[in-house]
Amino acid sequence: MKPPGFWQRDGHPLPRMLAWPLSMGWLAGAALKNLTIRKGTAVVPVICVGNLDLGGSGKTPTVHMLAAWFAAQEIRPGVLSRGHGGSLSGRSPVRVDLAAHDAGQVGDEPLLHAARYPTVICADRVTGAELLATDCDVILMDDGFQNPGLARDLDLLVVDAKSGFGNGAVFPAGPLREPLQRGLARADAIIAVGPELRDGRINGSGLPVLRARLRPDETGLARKVYGFCGIGRPEKFQQTLVGNGRRVVGFRAFPDHHPFTDAEIEKVLREAGATGATPVTTEKDAVRIAARFRDRISVLSVSLVPDAPEQLDALLQPIADQIRTP
Repeated sequence: MKPPGFWQRDGHPLPRMLAWPLSMGWLAGAALKNLTIRKGTAVVPVICVGNLDLGGSGKTPTVHMLAAWFAAQEIRPGVLSRGHGGSLSGRSPVRVDLAAHDAGQVGDEPLLHAARYPTVICADRVTGAELLATDCDVILMDDGFQNPGLARDLDLLVVDAKSGFGNGAVFPAGPLREPLQRGLARADAIIAVGPELRDGRINGSGLPVLRARLRPDETGLARKVYGFCGIGRPEKFQQTLVGNGRRVVGFRAFPDHHPFTDAEIEKVLREAGATGATPVTTEKDAVRIAARFRDRISVLSVSLVPDAPEQLDALLQPIADQIRTP
């Protein structure tokens, strides 16, 4: 879904006001759902990597940045996910196995996590944590900031530095999953992703703000490309390609988590071939493409790098100390 213009901070207020009653219904539904969620505590520390908006802020690379920090400290990280869109996502936990599972079963992001670290999917976060804790020293929960089930030692909000919190309204009147001040009150810190910090509410939140930027791995990437993706903010991928000196001769944006059909990929390949360009997509999208097409498509991987590594150290060191204390 493409975010409507009125979701932006300077968007027209009339659609937001008209959608306000629906936002109240959204909040009521979420509150009722949370009443039925099982609550519990894991035997290892839990860090939630969440957001207040509906996605596209950079949670996946944030999880990998945190996991790499712990791995460098010889602390074993594991990733807990709901497995959004996967047929195996339910109340029974599933260890993600790259040799046995595909995106249709476990979701796209868990496959990316499982390529690096032990990963479990489960709609019941407490049950999922019980299984994952047997394989790791610290659990990184990808998403779930609005899920009260599993107790956390650290709650981090990932925010796109440029778009920030949009018009500050709750879906569908705006891009937020819950009221802004309520969400900020439960967070321990903000990770603002991107070079442009335009939303003063981020620094004005009263929370520690860690700035970070996405660093693309351009190894072997052609200069003339045809980009396509199905992520929360496709324009960010297009801007990354252009910003790194690529000539983008075509670009197609699909819905977030879109399950690519053979016909869609064949069309992308034809359109790219007609212009002599190399088709390129994101890591998250690549796992949703049939294996027989993947060797004809380049993948641009990215990593998240903190502007001030010492801030990341200060944020995570108390968790590391907690793990090492007998």
